[in-house]
Amino acid sequence: MTSFADFDFVEPIRLTLQNENYTTPTPIQAQAIPHLLLGRDLLGCAQTGTGKTAAFALPILNRLALSRRAPVARKPRVLILAPTRELAQQIDESFATYGRGLKFRQVVVVGGVSQLPQTRILNRGVDILVATPGRLLDLMGQGAIRLDGLDTFVLDEADRMLDMGFLPAIEKIVAALPVKRQSLFFSATMPPALAPLVNQLLRDPIRIEVAPQSTTAERVEQHVMFVAREDKRALLQNILSDVTVSRAIVFSRTKHGADKIARFLDAAGISTDSIHGDKSQAARQRALYGFRDGRTRVLVATDIAARGIDIDDISHVINYDLPMEPENYVHRIGRTGRAGAEGIALTFCDADERSALRGIEKMIKKQIPVRTDHPYHMQGGASQSAPSAGRRPARPNNGRPGAPGKGNAARRFGGKPAQTATGGRPQRRPQKAGAAPRSGGSQER
Repeated sequence: MTSFADFDFVEPIRLTLQNENYTTPTPIQAQAIPHLLLGRDLLGCAQTGTGKTAAFALPILNRLALSRRAPVARKPRVLILAPTRELAQQIDESFATYGRGLKFRQVVVVGGVSQLPQTRILNRGVDILVATPGRLLDLMGQGAIRLDGLDTFVLDEADRMLDMGFLPAIEKIVAALPVKRQSLFFSATMPPALAPLVNQLLRDPIRIEVAPQSTTAERVEQHVMFVAREDKRALLQNILSDVTVSRAIVFSRTKHGADKIARFLDAAGISTDSIHGDKSQAARQRALYGFRDGRTRVLVATDIAARGIDIDDISHVINYDLPMEPENYVHRIGRTGRAGAEGIALTFCDADERSALRGIEKMIKKQIPVRTDHPYHMQGGASQSAPSAGRRPARPNNGRPGAPGKGNAARRFGGKPAQTATGGRPQRRPQKAGAAPRSGGSQER
C-alpha cells in the first residue's frame, strides 16, 4: 500500500487521516494494516518511532466502527498493555485522535493516581482500555475489570515489559483472556526469553520486521564523547549553551542522578525538568507536557522514559550515563530522528563505562564514531596525557564551561568523527575553537 486512501477504512477514519495530513503509511503500517483488517494475529518487530501505534490503532478503530455495540460494564472489547504510564497515556491520546469521528469510550488504567475515577468509568462500560500491568492486575483482583469479553489484545513494547520484570504479571493477564480473540505483539527487540510468551499468545501470526533487530534509527547521527566523570556536567552545559540544541532529552542511569542534573541545569539558566519512577503521576505528566509544549527545553529522564516519550522535533538525545542494558541505548536514541526527521545522539563515556560501550557496539553491530573536538576529551577513555594524576583538561572561555566559544557547539559537535569508539589512537588532534568542521527499574503499576 502506498497511500492511506488504499486501505478499506470507514469514512470517519478516512476524514480524520486527511485532516491529520496522513497520506503515506510507514513501512510497518503498510505491511501490518492489511493483515490486521482481516483479523490476523501479528508479531511486529520494529524500532521506536516507526508508527507502530497507528499501525494497530487504525484497524482496531475500524473494527469497532463496523461491529458497533453498547459497551458492557467492566468488560472492555480492546486491551492495550504498555510498560509505562507515559506510553499508556500517549497510546490513549492516539486513539482519541484517530477515532475523533467515531463514538466509542476509552479509559487509561495506570498506577500513581487514584483508582476511583478509573473504576467509575469502567463501571459505565468502555470499548478501549489502555493499561499498565500492575494496576490492571489490581483491578482484576477487585473484580473491577473482566477480560472474558475481549475482542482484541495488544501487547506493546514487550521487551521493555521483560526488562521491567513484568513477565509473571503478563502471563496472569494472558491466562484470563478468551480463547477467541485477535492478538498483536509488538517489540523493538526479540530476546529469547520472549519466545514462550509469543507461542502462548499468538496463533498462526503474521510476522513483520521492518528493521533488523537491535538496530538504531538511520536518521540519528551518533557520537560518543570520552570524558572524565567529574567533567560530565561541564560538558553537558557546554553543549546545551548552543541554541541549535532546541529540544533535548538527557538520560541518567539513576533517579537521584536525574534530579541532580536537572537542578544543575536549571541553576545555569537552562529550562529543565526531570521525569522518573519516584515522581508522582501528576508531576510526570506536568514535566512531559511542559517539554512537549516547549516551556521546558531539556528533559532529564531515566530509562523509564526511553520508550514513553513520543514527541516530534527532539533535536538531541544525550546519554549522560550509559544504560545498564545495551538494548536501552536503541530505545533512548529512538526519541530523536522521529517521523522522518533527523536527530543527533551524543553519549558521554567515562573510563568506567568502556565495557558498557563495547556491549552496545556489539549489539548494534557497529562502532560509534568518537567526537574528540570538545574541551573535555580523554583519549581512549583514559586521562588526556596529563603529566600528573588528577589533572583535568583546560576549561574554555576563561574557566566558564557553559559560555559559548568562538565556534558554536553545533560546529564543535557536528563534524567528521576522529576515531571509532573501540579503536586506539585518535586520527587527528581536537579542532581549535575557531575551526569549523563539517556539520554533520522499578515496575510501573
